[in-house]
Amino acid sequence: MARIETPRPIRGTQDIFGQEQRRFARVLEAFDHVRKLYAFQRVDLPVFEDTQVFARSIGETTDVVSKEMYTFEDRGGDSLTLRPEFTAGVCRAYLTNGWQQYAPLKLVTSGPLFRYERPQKGRYRQFHQIDAEVIGAAEPAADVELLAFADQLLHELGIADGVTLQLNTLGDAETRDAWRTALVAHFERYRGELSEDSLVRLDKNPMRILDSKDPRDRPIADAAPDIDAHLTSEAGAFFEKVTKGLGAAGVKWTRNSRLVRGLDYYRHTAFEFVTDRLGAQGTVLAGGRYDGLIESLGGPATPGVGWAAGIERLAMLLEEQVPSPIEAVVIPMGEAAEARGLGIVADLRRSGVTADMAFRGNMKRRLAKANDAGASYALILGEDELKDGRIVVRNLHEGKQARASLESIGKVPLSLLWAMDTGDPVKPGDGSIGGLLAGAPK
Repeated sequence: MARIETPRPIRGTQDIFGQEQRRFARVLEAFDHVRKLYAFQRVDLPVFEDTQVFARSIGETTDVVSKEMYTFEDRGGDSLTLRPEFTAGVCRAYLTNGWQQYAPLKLVTSGPLFRYERPQKGRYRQFHQIDAEVIGAAEPAADVELLAFADQLLHELGIADGVTLQLNTLGDAETRDAWRTALVAHFERYRGELSEDSLVRLDKNPMRILDSKDPRDRPIADAAPDIDAHLTSEAGAFFEKVTKGLGAAGVKWTRNSRLVRGLDYYRHTAFEFVTDRLGAQGTVLAGGRYDGLIESLGGPATPGVGWAAGIERLAMLLEEQVPSPIEAVVIPMGEAAEARGLGIVADLRRSGVTADMAFRGNMKRRLAKANDAGASYALILGEDELKDGRIVVRNLHEGKQARASLESIGKVPLSLLWAMDTGDPVKPGDGSIGGLLAGAPK
Protein backbone atom coordinates (compact mmCIF):
# COMPACT_ATOMS: atom_id res chain seq x y z
CA MET A 1 0.00 0.00 0.00
CA ALA A 2 1.38 3.38 -0.98
CA ARG A 3 2.45 5.60 1.88
CA ILE A 4 0.18 8.62 2.32
CA GLU A 5 2.20 11.82 2.48
CA THR A 6 1.35 14.09 5.39
CA PRO A 7 -0.06 17.44 4.17
CA ARG A 8 2.22 20.42 4.74
CA PRO A 9 1.08 23.95 5.64
CA ILE A 10 0.85 26.42 2.77
CA ARG A 11 3.93 28.65 2.57
CA GLY A 12 3.40 31.88 4.42
CA THR A 13 0.78 30.48 6.81
CA GLN A 14 1.15 29.50 10.45
CA ASP A 15 -0.43 27.34 13.12
CA ILE A 16 -0.63 29.49 16.24
CA PHE A 17 -0.27 27.50 19.47
CA GLY A 18 1.21 27.59 22.95
CA GLN A 19 3.25 30.66 23.84
CA GLU A 20 2.61 32.27 20.44
CA GLN A 21 -1.12 31.85 20.85
CA ARG A 22 -1.07 33.29 24.36
CA ARG A 23 0.76 36.39 23.11
CA PHE A 24 -1.67 36.63 20.20
CA ALA A 25 -4.64 36.39 22.57
CA ARG A 26 -3.12 39.02 24.87
CA VAL A 27 -3.03 41.54 22.00
CA LEU A 28 -6.70 40.93 21.21
CA GLU A 29 -7.66 41.08 24.89
CA ALA A 30 -5.91 44.43 25.37
CA PHE A 31 -7.36 45.78 22.12
CA ASP A 32 -10.90 44.90 23.19
CA HIS A 33 -10.35 46.42 26.63
CA VAL A 34 -9.02 49.74 25.32
CA ARG A 35 -11.58 50.08 22.52
CA LYS A 36 -14.33 49.88 25.16
CA LEU A 37 -12.64 52.68 27.13
CA TYR A 38 -12.75 54.82 23.98
CA ALA A 39 -16.38 53.84 23.14
CA PHE A 40 -15.53 52.20 19.79
CA GLN A 41 -18.03 49.67 18.43
CA ARG A 42 -16.88 46.38 16.93
CA VAL A 43 -17.80 45.38 13.37
CA ASP A 44 -17.06 42.03 11.71
CA LEU A 45 -16.67 41.98 7.94
CA PRO A 46 -16.61 39.36 5.15
CA VAL A 47 -13.20 37.83 4.46
CA PHE A 48 -13.71 38.42 0.72
CA GLU A 49 -15.16 41.34 -1.23
CA ASP A 50 -15.83 42.38 -4.81
CA THR A 51 -12.39 42.97 -6.28
CA GLN A 52 -13.30 46.55 -7.18
CA VAL A 53 -13.57 47.45 -3.48
CA PHE A 54 -9.81 47.06 -3.18
CA ALA A 55 -8.84 48.04 -6.73
CA ARG A 56 -10.53 51.44 -6.30
CA SER A 57 -9.43 52.07 -2.74
CA ILE A 58 -5.85 50.79 -2.77
CA GLY A 59 -5.18 51.80 -6.37
CA GLU A 60 -4.87 49.76 -9.55
CA THR A 61 -1.17 50.58 -9.94
CA THR A 62 -0.03 49.68 -6.43
CA ASP A 63 1.94 46.51 -5.75
CA VAL A 64 -0.84 45.27 -3.47
CA VAL A 65 -3.40 45.26 -6.29
CA SER A 66 -1.11 44.36 -9.17
CA LYS A 67 1.02 41.68 -7.46
CA GLU A 68 -0.15 40.72 -3.97
CA MET A 69 -3.94 40.24 -3.89
CA TYR A 70 -5.52 36.79 -3.80
CA THR A 71 -8.12 37.31 -6.54
CA PHE A 72 -10.30 34.59 -8.02
CA GLU A 73 -13.43 34.16 -10.11
CA ASP A 74 -16.31 32.43 -8.36
CA ARG A 75 -18.76 30.02 -10.02
CA GLY A 76 -21.02 32.89 -10.96
CA GLY A 77 -18.21 34.63 -12.84
CA ASP A 78 -17.73 37.43 -10.30
CA SER A 79 -14.21 38.58 -9.45
CA LEU A 80 -13.64 38.28 -5.71
CA THR A 81 -10.62 39.08 -3.56
CA LEU A 82 -9.54 37.92 -0.12
CA ARG A 83 -9.20 41.12 1.88
CA PRO A 84 -5.62 42.48 1.93
CA GLU A 85 -6.56 45.24 4.41
CA PHE A 86 -9.56 46.42 6.46
CA THR A 87 -10.26 50.08 5.68
CA ALA A 88 -11.81 49.56 2.25
CA GLY A 89 -14.19 46.91 3.61
CA VAL A 90 -15.19 49.12 6.54
CA CYS A 91 -15.96 51.99 4.15
CA ARG A 92 -17.90 49.68 1.82
CA ALA A 93 -19.98 48.51 4.81
CA TYR A 94 -20.52 52.12 5.88
CA LEU A 95 -21.96 52.94 2.45
CA THR A 96 -23.99 49.84 1.70
CA ASN A 97 -25.60 49.61 5.15
CA GLY A 98 -26.56 53.27 5.38
CA TRP A 99 -24.48 53.90 8.47
CA GLN A 100 -24.20 57.59 7.57
CA GLN A 101 -27.04 58.17 10.04
CA TYR A 102 -24.69 57.19 12.88
CA ALA A 103 -21.80 59.46 11.86
CA PRO A 104 -19.38 60.14 13.30
CA LEU A 105 -18.95 56.39 13.67
CA LYS A 106 -16.10 54.87 15.70
CA LEU A 107 -15.41 51.28 14.67
CA VAL A 108 -12.86 48.53 15.31
CA THR A 109 -12.34 45.15 13.73
CA SER A 110 -9.73 42.40 13.66
CA GLY A 111 -8.98 39.14 11.90
CA PRO A 112 -7.00 37.52 9.08
CA LEU A 113 -5.82 39.34 5.96
CA PHE A 114 -4.17 37.93 2.84
CA ARG A 115 -1.31 39.12 0.66
CA TYR A 116 0.87 37.12 -1.70
CA GLU A 117 4.33 38.38 -0.76
CA ARG A 118 7.64 36.92 0.36
CA PRO A 119 7.24 35.53 3.88
CA GLN A 120 9.71 36.83 6.46
CA LYS A 121 9.95 37.37 10.20
CA GLY A 122 6.64 38.72 11.45
CA ARG A 123 5.15 38.81 7.93
CA TYR A 124 2.94 36.07 6.49
CA ARG A 125 0.70 35.54 3.49
CA GLN A 126 -2.17 35.01 5.88
CA PHE A 127 -1.56 37.52 8.64
CA HIS A 128 -3.71 39.20 11.27
CA GLN A 129 -4.42 42.81 12.14
CA ILE A 130 -6.36 44.95 14.56
CA ASP A 131 -7.96 48.02 13.02
CA ALA A 132 -9.63 51.22 14.27
CA GLU A 133 -11.51 53.80 12.18
CA VAL A 134 -13.45 57.03 12.71
CA ILE A 135 -15.74 57.79 9.76
CA GLY A 136 -17.66 61.02 9.30
CA ALA A 137 -15.51 63.27 11.53
CA ALA A 138 -13.54 66.01 9.81
CA GLU A 139 -12.25 67.51 13.06
CA PRO A 140 -8.59 67.16 14.16
CA ALA A 141 -9.95 65.79 17.45
CA ALA A 142 -10.76 62.51 15.66
CA ASP A 143 -7.09 62.13 14.71
CA VAL A 144 -6.07 62.83 18.31
CA GLU A 145 -8.63 60.30 19.57
CA LEU A 146 -7.23 57.54 17.37
CA LEU A 147 -3.61 58.35 18.22
CA ALA A 148 -4.40 58.38 21.94
CA PHE A 149 -6.20 55.03 21.52
CA ALA A 150 -3.12 53.54 19.84
CA ASP A 151 -0.75 55.00 22.42
CA GLN A 152 -2.83 53.66 25.32
CA LEU A 153 -2.99 50.22 23.69
CA LEU A 154 0.81 50.05 23.51
CA HIS A 155 1.03 51.02 27.18
CA GLU A 156 -1.66 48.46 28.08
CA LEU A 157 0.45 45.80 26.38
CA GLY A 158 3.57 47.01 28.20
CA ILE A 159 5.50 47.60 24.96
CA ALA A 160 5.42 51.41 24.70
CA ASP A 161 9.06 51.82 25.75
CA GLY A 162 11.21 51.95 22.65
CA VAL A 163 8.24 52.65 20.35
CA THR A 164 8.14 56.13 18.80
CA LEU A 165 5.18 57.89 17.21
CA GLN A 166 6.32 59.49 13.95
CA LEU A 167 3.92 62.13 12.67
CA ASN A 168 3.54 64.13 9.48
CA THR A 169 0.97 66.17 7.57
CA LEU A 170 0.03 65.51 3.95
CA GLY A 171 -1.97 68.73 3.80
CA ASP A 172 -5.22 69.26 1.95
CA ALA A 173 -5.88 68.70 -1.77
CA GLU A 174 -4.36 72.06 -2.73
CA THR A 175 -1.25 71.33 -0.67
CA ARG A 176 -0.81 67.88 -2.19
CA ASP A 177 -1.15 69.18 -5.74
CA ALA A 178 1.48 71.86 -5.17
CA TRP A 179 3.86 69.47 -3.41
CA ARG A 180 3.40 66.82 -6.09
CA THR A 181 4.32 69.36 -8.79
CA ALA A 182 7.46 70.31 -6.86
CA LEU A 183 8.42 66.66 -6.34
CA VAL A 184 7.98 65.81 -10.02
CA ALA A 185 10.16 68.78 -11.00
CA HIS A 186 12.84 67.65 -8.53
CA PHE A 187 12.88 63.98 -9.55
CA GLU A 188 12.78 64.79 -13.27
CA ARG A 189 16.18 66.44 -12.90
CA TYR A 190 17.57 63.08 -11.75
CA ARG A 191 15.61 60.78 -14.06
CA GLY A 192 18.79 59.15 -15.33
CA GLU A 193 19.92 58.25 -11.81
CA LEU A 194 16.70 56.84 -10.35
CA SER A 195 16.01 53.12 -9.93
CA GLU A 196 13.67 51.35 -12.32
CA ASP A 197 10.91 51.18 -9.70
CA SER A 198 11.19 54.89 -8.99
CA LEU A 199 10.97 55.72 -12.69
CA VAL A 200 7.60 53.92 -12.75
CA ARG A 201 6.54 55.78 -9.62
CA LEU A 202 7.62 59.11 -11.08
CA ASP A 203 4.98 58.76 -13.77
CA LYS A 204 2.26 57.27 -11.57
CA ASN A 205 2.89 58.12 -7.93
CA PRO A 206 5.92 60.36 -7.34
CA MET A 207 5.40 60.64 -3.56
CA ARG A 208 6.24 56.97 -3.17
CA ILE A 209 9.81 57.65 -4.28
CA LEU A 210 10.31 59.22 -0.86
CA ASP A 211 9.76 55.70 0.60
CA SER A 212 12.33 54.02 -1.65
CA LYS A 213 14.94 51.84 0.05
CA ASP A 214 17.10 51.61 -3.08
CA PRO A 215 20.57 53.15 -2.42
CA ARG A 216 20.43 54.88 -5.79
CA ASP A 217 17.28 56.75 -4.78
CA ARG A 218 18.06 57.72 -1.20
CA PRO A 219 20.29 60.80 -1.80
CA ILE A 220 17.81 62.10 -4.39
CA ALA A 221 14.81 61.48 -2.14
CA ASP A 222 16.54 63.04 0.87
CA ALA A 223 17.14 66.22 -1.13
CA ALA A 224 13.52 66.48 -2.29
CA PRO A 225 11.47 69.51 -1.15
CA ASP A 226 9.49 69.23 2.09
CA ILE A 227 5.73 69.60 2.19
CA ASP A 228 5.90 72.49 4.67
CA ALA A 229 6.77 74.99 1.97
CA HIS A 230 3.52 74.16 0.20
CA LEU A 231 1.10 73.92 3.15
CA THR A 232 -1.99 76.08 2.89
CA SER A 233 -2.90 78.07 6.00
CA GLU A 234 -5.89 75.74 6.55
CA ALA A 235 -3.72 72.63 6.37
CA GLY A 236 -1.15 74.16 8.69
CA ALA A 237 -3.84 75.03 11.22
CA PHE A 238 -5.23 71.49 11.08
CA PHE A 239 -1.82 69.95 11.82
CA GLU A 240 -1.24 72.42 14.66
CA LYS A 241 -4.53 71.40 16.27
CA VAL A 242 -3.54 67.73 16.03
CA THR A 243 -0.16 68.32 17.67
CA LYS A 244 -1.64 70.49 20.42
CA GLY A 245 -4.28 67.85 21.04
CA LEU A 246 -1.62 65.19 21.40
CA GLY A 247 0.17 67.39 23.90
CA ALA A 248 -3.02 67.80 25.91
CA ALA A 249 -3.58 64.02 25.82
CA GLY A 250 -0.02 63.32 26.96
CA VAL A 251 0.96 61.50 23.75
CA LYS A 252 4.60 61.96 22.77
CA TRP A 253 5.51 62.25 19.10
CA THR A 254 8.28 63.22 16.73
CA ARG A 255 8.04 64.86 13.29
CA ASN A 256 8.98 62.84 10.21
CA SER A 257 8.55 65.09 7.20
CA ARG A 258 9.36 62.17 4.86
CA LEU A 259 6.44 60.07 6.05
CA VAL A 260 3.98 59.87 3.14
CA ARG A 261 0.98 58.02 1.78
CA GLY A 262 0.99 57.68 -1.98
CA LEU A 263 -2.71 57.58 -2.79
CA ASP A 264 -4.49 60.83 -3.60
CA TYR A 265 -7.35 60.34 -1.13
CA TYR A 266 -5.02 60.62 1.87
CA ARG A 267 -5.15 64.01 3.59
CA HIS A 268 -3.61 65.76 6.55
CA THR A 269 -2.39 63.41 9.30
CA ALA A 270 -0.12 60.46 8.55
CA PHE A 271 1.58 58.49 11.32
CA GLU A 272 3.55 55.39 12.24
CA PHE A 273 4.55 53.87 15.56
CA VAL A 274 8.02 52.45 14.94
CA THR A 275 10.59 50.47 16.92
CA ASP A 276 14.08 49.09 16.37
CA ARG A 277 13.20 45.90 18.28
CA LEU A 278 11.91 44.12 15.17
CA GLY A 279 14.87 44.65 12.85
CA ALA A 280 13.93 45.78 9.36
CA GLN A 281 10.22 45.40 10.11
CA GLY A 282 10.16 48.46 12.34
CA THR A 283 6.55 49.68 11.98
CA VAL A 284 4.12 48.15 14.48
CA LEU A 285 1.10 50.41 13.90
CA ALA A 286 0.34 52.91 11.13
CA GLY A 287 -2.47 55.00 9.75
CA GLY A 288 -3.70 58.34 8.55
CA ARG A 289 -6.60 60.46 7.37
CA TYR A 290 -8.32 59.34 4.14
CA ASP A 291 -10.92 62.01 3.43
CA GLY A 292 -11.24 61.05 -0.24
CA LEU A 293 -11.56 57.26 0.08
CA ILE A 294 -15.35 56.91 0.30
CA GLU A 295 -15.70 59.12 -2.76
CA SER A 296 -13.45 56.69 -4.67
CA LEU A 297 -15.95 53.95 -3.77
CA GLY A 298 -18.83 55.94 -5.22
CA GLY A 299 -20.08 57.55 -2.02
CA PRO A 300 -20.46 61.20 -1.04
CA ALA A 301 -17.53 63.22 0.25
CA THR A 302 -16.94 61.74 3.70
CA PRO A 303 -14.00 62.32 6.05
CA GLY A 304 -12.27 59.35 7.66
CA VAL A 305 -9.18 58.50 9.65
CA GLY A 306 -7.88 55.17 10.90
CA TRP A 307 -5.00 52.88 11.77
CA ALA A 308 -4.08 49.22 11.65
CA ALA A 309 -1.49 47.10 13.45
CA GLY A 310 -0.15 43.63 12.81
CA ILE A 311 -1.04 41.28 15.65
CA GLU A 312 2.00 39.11 14.92
CA ARG A 313 4.36 42.08 15.20
CA LEU A 314 2.80 43.37 18.40
CA ALA A 315 2.92 39.85 19.86
CA MET A 316 6.64 39.60 19.09
CA LEU A 317 7.25 42.55 21.42
CA LEU A 318 5.43 40.99 24.37
CA GLU A 319 7.02 39.28 27.32
CA GLU A 320 6.30 35.58 27.81
CA GLN A 321 2.65 35.03 28.69
CA VAL A 322 1.89 32.65 31.56
CA PRO A 323 -0.87 30.09 30.81
CA SER A 324 -4.18 30.72 32.53
CA PRO A 325 -4.09 28.92 35.89
CA ILE A 326 -6.33 25.95 36.62
CA GLU A 327 -7.95 26.17 40.04
CA ALA A 328 -8.90 22.53 40.47
CA VAL A 329 -8.15 19.13 38.95
CA VAL A 330 -10.53 16.26 39.71
CA ILE A 331 -8.79 12.89 40.14
CA PRO A 332 -11.22 9.94 40.06
CA MET A 333 -9.92 6.41 40.79
CA GLY A 334 -12.19 3.70 39.35
CA GLU A 335 -15.06 3.65 36.88
CA ALA A 336 -17.74 4.67 39.34
CA ALA A 337 -15.63 7.57 40.59
CA GLU A 338 -14.89 8.62 37.00
CA ALA A 339 -18.59 8.77 36.19
CA ARG A 340 -19.24 10.91 39.27
CA GLY A 341 -16.13 12.98 38.53
CA LEU A 342 -17.61 14.15 35.23
CA GLY A 343 -20.50 15.66 37.14
CA ILE A 344 -18.17 17.27 39.68
CA VAL A 345 -16.10 18.94 36.93
CA ALA A 346 -19.30 20.24 35.33
CA ASP A 347 -20.54 21.61 38.68
CA LEU A 348 -17.22 23.37 39.30
CA ARG A 349 -17.19 24.97 35.87
CA ARG A 350 -20.79 26.12 36.21
CA SER A 351 -19.86 27.78 39.48
CA GLY A 352 -17.06 29.71 37.79
CA VAL A 353 -14.11 27.50 38.77
CA THR A 354 -11.52 26.67 36.10
CA ALA A 355 -11.36 22.89 36.32
CA ASP A 356 -10.00 19.84 34.52
CA MET A 357 -10.01 16.09 35.11
CA ALA A 358 -7.03 13.72 35.27
CA PHE A 359 -8.26 10.27 34.27
CA ARG A 360 -5.10 8.55 33.00
CA GLY A 361 -2.29 6.82 34.91
CA ASN A 362 -1.73 5.96 38.55
CA MET A 363 -2.30 8.35 41.45
CA LYS A 364 1.24 9.71 41.35
CA ARG A 365 1.04 10.49 37.64
CA ARG A 366 -2.34 12.17 38.00
CA LEU A 367 -1.15 14.35 40.84
CA ALA A 368 1.90 15.26 38.78
CA LYS A 369 -0.41 16.36 35.98
CA ALA A 370 -2.33 18.56 38.39
CA ASN A 371 0.92 20.10 39.65
CA ASP A 372 2.25 20.65 36.11
CA ALA A 373 -0.98 22.46 35.23
CA GLY A 374 -0.37 24.84 38.13
CA ALA A 375 -3.60 23.78 39.81
CA SER A 376 -4.33 25.04 43.32
CA TYR A 377 -6.40 22.04 44.36
CA ALA A 378 -6.70 18.33 43.58
CA LEU A 379 -10.13 16.82 44.27
CA ILE A 380 -9.62 13.09 44.77
CA LEU A 381 -12.42 10.56 44.64
CA GLY A 382 -12.30 6.77 45.11
CA GLU A 383 -14.69 3.97 46.07
CA ASP A 384 -14.51 4.66 49.84
CA GLU A 385 -15.17 8.35 49.30
CA LEU A 386 -18.17 7.56 47.08
CA LYS A 387 -19.66 5.33 49.78
CA ASP A 388 -19.19 8.05 52.41
CA GLY A 389 -20.48 10.85 50.15
CA ARG A 390 -17.23 12.71 50.61
CA ILE A 391 -14.25 13.83 48.54
CA VAL A 392 -10.65 14.61 49.47
CA VAL A 393 -9.64 18.18 48.67
CA ARG A 394 -5.85 18.62 48.62
CA ASN A 395 -4.22 22.05 48.62
CA LEU A 396 -1.35 21.48 46.21
CA HIS A 397 0.53 24.61 47.27
CA GLU A 398 0.49 23.86 51.01
CA GLY A 399 0.23 20.07 50.97
CA LYS A 400 -2.69 20.00 53.42
CA GLN A 401 -6.00 18.31 52.73
CA ALA A 402 -9.51 17.86 54.09
CA ARG A 403 -12.56 15.72 53.52
CA ALA A 404 -15.54 17.60 52.13
CA SER A 405 -19.10 16.66 51.36
CA LEU A 406 -19.64 15.84 47.71
CA GLU A 407 -22.71 18.05 47.80
CA SER A 408 -20.61 21.06 48.83
CA ILE A 409 -18.43 20.99 45.69
CA GLY A 410 -19.45 23.79 43.37
CA LYS A 411 -21.47 25.46 46.12
CA VAL A 412 -18.75 26.34 48.66
CA PRO A 413 -15.46 28.03 47.62
CA LEU A 414 -12.62 25.49 47.73
CA SER A 415 -10.61 27.85 49.94
CA LEU A 416 -13.22 27.51 52.72
CA LEU A 417 -13.48 23.72 52.84
CA TRP A 418 -10.80 23.39 55.52
CA ALA A 419 -13.20 24.92 58.03
CA MET A 420 -15.92 22.47 56.97
CA ASP A 421 -14.00 19.18 57.21
CA THR A 422 -16.71 16.48 57.37
CA GLY A 423 -14.90 13.95 59.49
CA ASP A 424 -11.83 13.07 61.51
CA PRO A 425 -8.55 14.35 60.15
CA VAL A 426 -7.30 12.18 57.32
CA LYS A 427 -4.60 9.89 58.67
CA PRO A 428 -2.03 7.69 56.91
CA GLY A 429 -3.08 4.07 56.56
CA ASP A 430 -6.84 4.47 57.10
CA GLY A 431 -7.54 2.61 53.83
CA SER A 432 -8.98 5.49 51.82
CA ILE A 433 -7.36 7.51 49.09
CA GLY A 434 -7.17 10.36 51.56
CA GLY A 435 -5.22 8.09 53.88
CA LEU A 436 -2.81 7.18 51.10
CA LEU A 437 -2.18 10.87 50.49
CA ALA A 438 -2.01 12.04 54.11
CA GLY A 439 1.60 11.08 54.47
CA ALA A 440 2.64 12.44 51.11
CA PRO A 441 5.38 15.10 51.19
CA LYS A 442 4.30 18.72 50.94
